[in-house]
Amino acid sequence: MTSTRSLVRRAALGVTAVTATLVLAACGNGDASSDNGSGTKTSAPASAEESAGAHNDQDVDFAQGMIPHHQQAVQMAQMAQSRASSAEVKDLASRIKKAQAPEIETMSGWLKAWGEDVPSSMPGMDHDGHGDDGSSDMPGMMGTEDMDQLMEASGHDFDTMFLTMMIEHHEGAVDMATTEKDKGRHGPAKTLADDIITAQTVEIEEMNELLDKS
Repeated sequence: MTSTRSLVRRAALGVTAVTATLVLAACGNGDASSDNGSGTKTSAPASAEESAGAHNDQDVDFAQGMIPHHQQAVQMAQMAQSRASSAEVKDLASRIKKAQAPEIETMSGWLKAWGEDVPSSMPGMDHDGHGDDGSSDMPGMMGTEDMDQLMEASGHDFDTMFLTMMIEHHEGAVDMATTEKDKGRHGPAKTLADDIITAQTVEIEEMNELLDKS
């Protein structure tokens, strides 16, 4: 009898131990699931913030200023395809257009996501991206008179004028991009600013070399 009771008691203890183990495992799984859920909840705001594009006023100014600045560079590059005499100038112009046109789309996308105006040109400026009096307050932007002269030029004269103007234009873009790197908040905008500084600094050197050869 004693033996039988001992066996029953051991069996009951075994069931209790197994049950306790299962309960702990279930709790553990619940905690893991909760951790995962917590991780998801923790990352969700970051993803939402990234999607919304955490930014400041400098980021907006950078995009709204650089869009028309790029648009003018693209316009100048398009002129070079039919008016330049140098194959090197035409190649440079092609690369400028290829790089800056997609950047215009990128910056326009940021402004739309932020609920900001996407400029076709700077406020108070005509379609060429400069003031009605032919001047511009933006670094490196050409005035109406400059753009008209470039449009009327051709051959070697165009090459020289294009390179001279584009060097000044690039220097202005580098200044704007440097300000964005220093004061901006939006990560992608600061990255683009860094890319602009790197690429256009190299192109400035290339254009100076081409001017020296002409």
